[in-house]
Amino acid sequence: MIKIVLADDQALVRAGFRALLDAQPGMTVVAEAGDGSQALRLAAEHQPDVVLMDIRMPGMDGLTATRKMPPGPKIIILTTFELDEYVFEALRNGASGFLVKDTEPAELIQAVRVVAGGDALLSPGVTRRLIAEYASRAKEPHRSRDLDLLTDREREVLALVGTGMTNDEIAGKLFMSPATAKTHVSRTMMKLHARDRAQLVVIAYESGLVRPGWV
Repeated sequence: MIKIVLADDQALVRAGFRALLDAQPGMTVVAEAGDGSQALRLAAEHQPDVVLMDIRMPGMDGLTATRKMPPGPKIIILTTFELDEYVFEALRNGASGFLVKDTEPAELIQAVRVVAGGDALLSPGVTRRLIAEYASRAKEPHRSRDLDLLTDREREVLALVGTGMTNDEIAGKLFMSPATAKTHVSRTMMKLHARDRAQLVVIAYESGLVRPGWV
């Protein structure tokens, strides 16, 4: 059973999400929060698998709550606009992806399943637009010592993940099987202590492996 906490300051939005998600087999909304502080408290109390987090809330906003969230729950950021100015920062702070609030019901349900299963909620197209729009605002690249743990091939794969490529696209680019590409991505995540693919994108930029304008 996928346990979900909803965090949004609008009760009507929470009610709509709850009705939709509770109706799905294998899903249950265990709590609702009206701000970031309450989301943190309820997440600690209920130990959910997924938190749907509105990025703009009174008091503690979703960005701060995402940064303070302890390991465990996967966070999906909810935004009004597809390229919200805080989305890249939210990914840096540990979010696994984002959705616009007017997304189709089937997409919301699939998103919860994808993130609960350990994958990032970033399609290649969305990743590329995010990078093009916001990566230039990131901090100056710095060489991470953790990159020294990677093989040359793993660094190459990390750079391609940072450009928004899927495993299949990486496989084609590097002349390997999709299964091998997936293995390289998984090993890179493990070595860099990244919780999912979204954080690999951030790491690729912050380390300077990928620069704005490369995609």
